[in-house]
Amino acid sequence: MNIRVFDSEQQAAAACATRLAEAVRARPSLVLGLPTGRTPLHVYRELVALHGRGALALSGVRTFNLDEFVGVPATDGGSFRAYMDRHFFRHVDLAPGNIHFLDGVAEDLEAECARYDAALVRAGGLGLVLLGIGANGHLAFNEPGESLVAACHRTRLSRETRVANLMLFGDDPGRVPMEALTLGMGALLQAGRAVLLAFGEGKAEAVRAMVQGPVTPRCPASFLQLHRDAEVWLDAAAARALQ
Repeated sequence: MNIRVFDSEQQAAAACATRLAEAVRARPSLVLGLPTGRTPLHVYRELVALHGRGALALSGVRTFNLDEFVGVPATDGGSFRAYMDRHFFRHVDLAPGNIHFLDGVAEDLEAECARYDAALVRAGGLGLVLLGIGANGHLAFNEPGESLVAACHRTRLSRETRVANLMLFGDDPGRVPMEALTLGMGALLQAGRAVLLAFGEGKAEAVRAMVQGPVTPRCPASFLQLHRDAEVWLDAAAARALQ
């Protein structure tokens, strides 16, 4: 892993957006894996600003978001699709047909996961995946456990993960879904490049476990130690537990 520590979250986000823009310019048909949550918000804002200045064209890029809640339609304001529309998709020139998303209300969720994996294979896999890390070490919605799943799958969310997503559901715990669909570890670890962002003291112990702990399904993000081209970009608070 290549570890970079920045003075602030904003500084890291700006540098990350510049790195993503360079990757797109080098490969205009790049396949991007995109996360949601609080961590990438500043990155999306910086990318939108670059696009507005004419410094970033995304018309040839294909995107695959990492996960979506089960039982939440794309039209629901709490869905990850709605989040992406609000913060990124509607502000840039991505072709609608190049945006790929899991359907959390599909009639057959297992078939939906198989469809998504097949679509990613047809696209050639992720060229670059942007990642966050949960306070419990999860990657996408691959939660800690005795084992991890390689393929896209349906998963039960931990209490910590549900609490972390309260903001999408009006801070009402009863509205946060119990399950989600997520890309599996196989797609994430096979990405050409992985860039993980972590900000704030609340992520410090998870970052330490990811970088310096054993490779274990108890900390899914630790498997990035095995990735051929993984970068971890932190602010000072998230890096405080590293030795």
